[in-house]
Amino acid sequence: MNWNMVCTKDDLIEDAGVAAMINGEQVAIFFLPQTQEQIFAVSNWDPVGKANVMSRGLTAHLQDQWVVASPLYKQHYNLMTGQCLEGECTLKVWPAKIENDQVLIES
Repeated sequence: MNWNMVCTKDDLIEDAGVAAMINGEQVAIFFLPQTQEQIFAVSNWDPVGKANVMSRGLTAHLQDQWVVASPLYKQHYNLMTGQCLEGECTLKVWPAKIENDQVLIES
């Protein structure tokens, strides 16, 4: 596995998502500075809505976990595991970190 720089910390928006491409796949990157992890990377593909929109979702702390709500049908996905709280579908998750103000995603 390799760590790939996808953007800088300055490109991120606190408590919101941005989209990036990793090896031909769209990834939604969320910057939650109040969490221990601070950075989360999940698939931008909404498996229910069938569109690349997850980076536009709203983040929240729900049922003791950090989630993103799909902007289309409002399913909540755990940002650590990708698991949907309301169903059986999941989002792909990538290891992510911020190092020297660079956002790195493992692929």
